[in-house]
Amino acid sequence: MTGARWWKQLFGRGKAVALDAERTDLVVVVSSFDDAEACSTALARGAETAPAWNEQDEAVLRHHLRLPGDSVDRAVELAAQDGYVMASDPVDAPRVEVSDGLVAVVLQRTQTLDALHCSQEKSRMAGLAQRAGGTVVGWDALQPPRDAAL
Repeated sequence: MTGARWWKQLFGRGKAVALDAERTDLVVVVSSFDDAEACSTALARGAETAPAWNEQDEAVLRHHLRLPGDSVDRAVELAAQDGYVMASDPVDAPRVEVSDGLVAVVLQRTQTLDALHCSQEKSRMAGLAQRAGGTVVGWDALQPPRDAAL
């Protein structure tokens, strides 16, 4: 066995594999649908309740928005510049109006989650929703259960 190969087997394979947002075993580990709640407070709560948020691991951060139907495509396009995709949006799926002409939209991306970055993303989504004529309902984060292998 070569030296480099032995080293990798002993100490891991190098760069970790990114969390796949399409995994079927992901569970909500933290959420906040109260605009006044600080991300740090929500994350502290998520770390203390089951299933527990693990600050060491990546999470799928999802933002729940209500947007006018005619602004959804542009909002998704803008969010994509920051690595967001619309969650579970099959091609040509009908957009469901939830109230007052607004459509429910969930934008998500995989990232390591901490209070600072969560707060920044929460503000980013609030600005995006406001420019589009909509509103942010809240956010949540998903991770595999702690006993699940990545």
